[in-house]
Amino acid sequence: MVKAYNGALVLADVLLLILKILYYICESVYRFFIPAEEKSVVGEIVLITGTGHGIGRELALRYASLGATVVCWDLNEVSNQETLNQIKKAGGATAAYAYQCDVSKREEVLSVAERVKKEVGDVTILVNNAGIMPCHAFLDHTSDEISRIFNINVLAHFWMLQAFLPSMIEKNYGHVVALSSLAGIGGLPNLVPYCASKFAVRGLMESISEELRISSKGKSLIKFTTIYPYMVDTGLCKNPKIRFPNAMPLVSPGKAASEIILAQRRGYRERSVPAIWLTLSVMLRNFPDHALYSMIDFFDSGVEADS
Repeated sequence: MVKAYNGALVLADVLLLILKILYYICESVYRFFIPAEEKSVVGEIVLITGTGHGIGRELALRYASLGATVVCWDLNEVSNQETLNQIKKAGGATAAYAYQCDVSKREEVLSVAERVKKEVGDVTILVNNAGIMPCHAFLDHTSDEISRIFNINVLAHFWMLQAFLPSMIEKNYGHVVALSSLAGIGGLPNLVPYCASKFAVRGLMESISEELRISSKGKSLIKFTTIYPYMVDTGLCKNPKIRFPNAMPLVSPGKAASEIILAQRRGYRERSVPAIWLTLSVMLRNFPDHALYSMIDFFDSGVEADS
């Protein structure tokens, strides 16, 4: 009798699971054609790392134009101040602040974070954007360079989360955005440590999101968004190799920033820039290895080693 009862419960759970899966598939199809509305960021405190140039600067300018309070972090004090000046020059009532910080150093991150909390308030949107991309064959990387890649591209994310996630958890409100890369989905020559670091960012974001979901029993309202940009024309990618430049051009920093903000405001869990690349990557991973290699060889794109 007990076995029959337990069996009926399992069957009921299976049927409920199937219904949930079908429902969420239908919801996903609906959202493909009718995306969620973009959430207002007016009054949000947005902290962005790496705002001295490139994507980080564009993110700061665009969030400011949308009415958010923007907190700019960069190691380069001069270029970061230039970003702040551009925000102020654009006008509007938006408040903006600039802080010098080496995000690879935990104690410095925690110290500057305390200043932000006292001088600005609790960060509600955190964008971990700072990163470096040395391009060499693996054996040409020095041990110091590999360590620096991981300190900035990976460990900095941990220190930033340790600094700002507790207040989000306390209020059950906030959004964390992390920049990975298409190189965090598929490996590329001349970028072995960089690819590994960007794969790590994806793992970090998936696991921390899942940990909060489980620990809160599904009640956490904190969102996590991981971004996978294609090669962006910021200067980091010094020697891009593109066989079909008209079909696969470099992404402008402005375009990347617009797509990142769109993903954040719509609450996407993952987003590539351009958006099609993430879907293509998932599909291509199901091809036989040699078929995948044939396509990679045909498109012949990536980066050359730095001279």
